[in-house]
Amino acid sequence: MKFTNTITIDRPLSEVFAFLAHLENLPLWNYAISDTEKISPGAVGAGSRYRQTRTVPARGKETFEVTEFERDHRLSIRGSLGPFHSEVTYLLTPAENGTVLTNTIKLQPSGPMRLVAPLAAPGVKSAVAANLGVLKQLLEERRPADHG
Repeated sequence: MKFTNTITIDRPLSEVFAFLAHLENLPLWNYAISDTEKISPGAVGAGSRYRQTRTVPARGKETFEVTEFERDHRLSIRGSLGPFHSEVTYLLTPAENGTVLTNTIKLQPSGPMRLVAPLAAPGVKSAVAANLGVLKQLLEERRPADHG
């Protein structure tokens, strides 16, 4: 299952990327995550690993890895997120009044989830779009120096 959501954020591209790349900010705009922490040493980049606590659809710990890190352009992660093996990409492009953020998600269900995943896809896409709306609101309300 694969879907894409696109949103325009009225903030400079570098600010949007800096906020996204500080993945510990995820719980601020993703309602399903209560905590995210970096578990690998060094600066954020391809290969950085994180552990987070998911509260929806069920409480649990999960890990993911940054697979692409192109400053001010692209950020991708891969891992087991909820009941899916997931690949999540954030593509940022400049817009006249800010940044266009395109979020593409590939979800590969396993086990019994394979049977119901097609039915869940519209709800998951809608939930992701709602999260991106929170991200937009959060970034547009923040002062320029607030990156997390």
